[in-house]
Amino acid sequence: MRFISAIFMLLLLCSSIANAQIKLAKLKYNGGGDWYANKTALPNLIEFCNKNMKTDIEKNEEIVEVGSSDLFLFPYVYLTGHGNVVFSDQEADNLRRYLIAGGFLHIDDNYGLDQFIRLEMKKVFPELEFVALPHDHKIYHTQYDFKNGLPKIHEHDGKPAQGFGLIFEGRLVCYYTYESDLGNGWEDQRLYGDPEEVRQQALKMGANIVSYAFTEE
Repeated sequence: MRFISAIFMLLLLCSSIANAQIKLAKLKYNGGGDWYANKTALPNLIEFCNKNMKTDIEKNEEIVEVGSSDLFLFPYVYLTGHGNVVFSDQEADNLRRYLIAGGFLHIDDNYGLDQFIRLEMKKVFPELEFVALPHDHKIYHTQYDFKNGLPKIHEHDGKPAQGFGLIFEGRLVCYYTYESDLGNGWEDQRLYGDPEEVRQQALKMGANIVSYAFTEE
């Protein structure tokens, strides 16, 4: 696994020396939105990655605040929810520095997030626009092939699932899964009763995202 930044290369080296596992984190934000949604999603995705990709990720997710220096401890950070998101200037600057340094943000719309997160990410990268990623983008083919791009897990408005990205200096720093409800597909099956085939599609796409975040050049 190789990270784009010397900061993350140092993190990986230190983790190896300390015999510590790499950890993934959920992003805690202000504004009143339910940042804590999808409580079983990341642990289940981690279990899937460790089993099927032979990764050695700590089985429990961490929680990290947008403005915290601890953000730099995680190669992959997950943001989800249904409602309002607000980044202060300090938080936006911290998130920008994290992403430029080599971090990776996965935003997963849990339905209702879109109108808020687009405005807040403009604070982070005012010079960038979300762009639709083509189906041949590497993120859809790192471990599992998704020839039609992002899979649709749950239906809301009859819109197709779309994967958007923020690309900084040629590098995908933020991947935004919209109208898919990908994280719901990672959750314990008893919560939504999704067919196992659908749930496996969600977990495989999640594994692609984690793999991409870890190996991106």
